[in-house]
Order: sequence, then structure tokens, then C-alpha cells
Amino acid sequence: MKQKPRNILGGCVLALAALLGGVQALAAPGNPQAPDAAQAGIRLDDTPRVAVISAFAPELVLLRKSLLDPHVYRVNGMEFVTGTLQGHPVLLFLSGISMVNAAMNTQLALDRFNVSHILFSGIAGGVNPELNIGDVNVPERWAQHLEVLMAREVEPGIYEKPPGKGTMDLPHFGMLHHRAVRVVSDAQPQPEPQFWFPVDPELLAMARDMQNVELQSCDEDNVCLREPPRLVVGGAGLSGTAFVDNAQYREHLTQVFQAQVVDMESAACAQVAQANKVPFLAFRSVSDLAGGGPDANEMPIFLDIAAENSARVLMAFLERWTTRPVVASHP
Repeated sequence: MKQKPRNILGGCVLALAALLGGVQALAAPGNPQAPDAAQAGIRLDDTPRVAVISAFAPELVLLRKSLLDPHVYRVNGMEFVTGTLQGHPVLLFLSGISMVNAAMNTQLALDRFNVSHILFSGIAGGVNPELNIGDVNVPERWAQHLEVLMAREVEPGIYEKPPGKGTMDLPHFGMLHHRAVRVVSDAQPQPEPQFWFPVDPELLAMARDMQNVELQSCDEDNVCLREPPRLVVGGAGLSGTAFVDNAQYREHLTQVFQAQVVDMESAACAQVAQANKVPFLAFRSVSDLAGGGPDANEMPIFLDIAAENSARVLMAFLERWTTRPVVASHP
């Protein structure tokens, strides 16, 4: 049967109208079932906002409950929620667990929203023996501890690196030899090695001024900490693609990097923030001792307390933040 000729121009107009209609539906206030905006390729909200990120749902519970005027967007299957927290326009979302998810979804947020600052709230493994479960650490720099060369074992316990493969001049852990990542920037278009990614100095200074933040010692099931939790600002944080529950590796991270905590996302977010020139700071509460405790990993027991304490510090930080967020500097 002979087909009727297609009106290509008319089809394009209809497709454009459908796309714009979808974006308008997405922007409808209070729409909990907002359509996926993955194909729109546009900024979804122009208000300068502080991005508040957690890795997985339990870490975001208190923050989500406290959010005023929530408005849900979905992009690439991820949920982004705008609203107001402690008087600040914010964007709440989950990074997803581990480094690739964190980098991908942080960049996605920066591309689709007007993000002025990035704050991360979540749990971590305590690496510094002086930290106790429930303590909240705000590191001044982050690095990727599993950016490594896995060396060949040429004799029992003796590892040899292949020629031409540079590593850092640091003690190795068995076959694992630490390396820096290679980054580029507007000022330095050729890849250069960088290990530490510093947080924003102004945000860190504000965190140092915080005092008397009320932290939780017991959860609703009457599970309690052995020591009163503290806020500890400064030191180094490490991130990697492994959940660390090994006493020997924990000791290695302490001795080599003088690390406070270890997690699976913050360094990835710090690198993305640097690339986009967006100020970054992370709040991490100790949920376990990364293999350094006397018994099995403590995270299943103290997850709720740790997540609550990290969120409490972030909320207190926002409450004390008297200046309004500036307009994001990235395109």
C-alpha cells in the first residue's frame, strides 16, 4: 500500500512542543512524579543553591525531613530535590555509593542546577585511633588511596614495579604502590599529577569556629556510644572503591597519610568540585573503625547514630552560615 508523505517539519515542531511540555511539567511545584529530564540537556533550576550530598538513603533522612518547600526532579533515574534548609536554598541528592557514582552524579548536578557550594554529609570508617565511633570529622583535604600500581611479586614478599610507571615516594602496602591522579585545568591543560584535593578554606574556617554542636549518643533502640561524640575539624580524609575493614591497612593509612577517616565518595566529589571551581566541604561521622576494633565491623550497629551526627553538624553549619551563597562560578 502506498504510504502518505511524512511532514518532517511538522513532526519536529510536535517533538519540540512535547519536550517543552515535559520540562514545564518537571518544573511544576510539588510534583513528586516529575518526568525524567535526561534528554532535555538544559539547566532545570536557576536559583543559586548549596548542593547537599549523601551517599545512600539513611544518611539523608534527617536532612530530607527538615527540607522546606521540596520540589523533586529526576535526571538519568536519579532524584534531585530542591528546597530550603536552615534558610539556605539547597539541592539534596544521593551520590550513590563509591567513586564513579559520586563523580558522575555530582557532575550531573552541576550541569543541571546552579550549584554555588557542595557539602557532603555521611558516615566513614575511623582511621585515626584517637577518633571514636560517633565522632564527626571535617577533613581539610582529600585523596584517593586506591589510585595504585599493583606490583609484581618477584620473590615472596618482594614486589617490583615495571619500568616507567611512576608512583609516589611513600611506603607501599604489599603490592599496592600509591599513585597520584592526573588532572587538567584551564590554567594547566596538560595532565599533571595531584594527590591531595583541598577543601574550600573559607568553609573550613567556618567549620573550625563551630562549638557546642549537640551530637547524639544513643539511638531510638537505646544503642549507645561508649564515649561522648565530638566534632573534630582538620586532618586528612581518604576515599576509595573498597570498603575498608582491615586492621593492617587501617594502620598503613594512619602511618603513611596521617588520615582521620576513610570513605568511598568524598575525594571524587572534591575532584569534581575543583574541576568546576565550586567550593567543597565534607562532614563525615565515624560509623566503624575500618577493621581496627576488637570485634566484627561496627557499622550495622552504629550506622544510624553516625548518620544522624553528621547531619546534625551540617545543619548546625548551615544555621551559623550568615552569608548567602554566591552565584556559582562554573558555566
